[in-house]
Amino acid sequence: MATTVEPIYVVDDEQSICESIKGILADEGYEVVTCLDAKTLFEKASRVPPSLVFLDIWLPDVDGLNVLTQLQEIYPATPVIMMSGHAGINSAVTAIKKGAYDFLEKPLDMDVMLDRVNSALKIKQEKDSLKGPALGSMEEPRPQNDGVRGASLVDSNRPQRTLKGNIVLNGTGLLSGRNTGIIISPLPENQGVVFETLNGQRIPAHITSLENYSSDSVSPNFTANSTVLVANKNYIRTVEHLLAAFHMFGLTNVLVKVDGEIPNVDGSADDFCRVIQGTGVVEQDAKSRSS
Repeated sequence: MATTVEPIYVVDDEQSICESIKGILADEGYEVVTCLDAKTLFEKASRVPPSLVFLDIWLPDVDGLNVLTQLQEIYPATPVIMMSGHAGINSAVTAIKKGAYDFLEKPLDMDVMLDRVNSALKIKQEKDSLKGPALGSMEEPRPQNDGVRGASLVDSNRPQRTLKGNIVLNGTGLLSGRNTGIIISPLPENQGVVFETLNGQRIPAHITSLENYSSDSVSPNFTANSTVLVANKNYIRTVEHLLAAFHMFGLTNVLVKVDGEIPNVDGSADDFCRVIQGTGVVEQDAKSRSS
């Protein structure tokens, strides 16, 4: 249940969306203020500052990304979750580059939304208490002793690792031929490598997530020309070079948000390695696991 004193602001020019989000958050004990435009947002926020802002990327009076910039200048510790019904991964990448905490597609999934609210407010509390943010979406640790075909996992001498900060990268999908991009965020210990579609579907980077994988098959079929992960009819394609880069840097806990296909920047893992090296990795207290 809610513990924050300051209200959550919901900014969207559609009254029905404002009321829907308000109802869900109010049921969880949050105080919610709705605004149909940016002017109302800043007028109300000047009297009662926000703890968190849900902000539509398309507003009738101003670009939502410009509003994001203004919010960061006035309320630098306040997380902003951008929303859109049809913006796509390029807008998501742009929003994250400009400092948004996260980007969600409408209609919002209730469980995903509440998860983001919980993690965003935790990070704000850490900032307010001068402890520094723990980036990335939080969730309960995912067990890592789920061996495949009888394999068992044991602790190794290598520490788990995550990123020091967020990474964004644009490119072209090898199979789709369209512009796409990825947002890579740090995760806490024992989370693993997790992919997430824009509608909030999470797919672990695990052999059992491979397309056409069957636990009853002696020889699982692998998709030609591309490694594909799938869950509930949501697909993440061409993950192989990115996963190779994660392996080279020993990254064990990261979240990859993507719209269907990992960008094929130059046909290798080189660009992924470059941005990971530029951002840096951090060792975590828990030990990695291996078979």
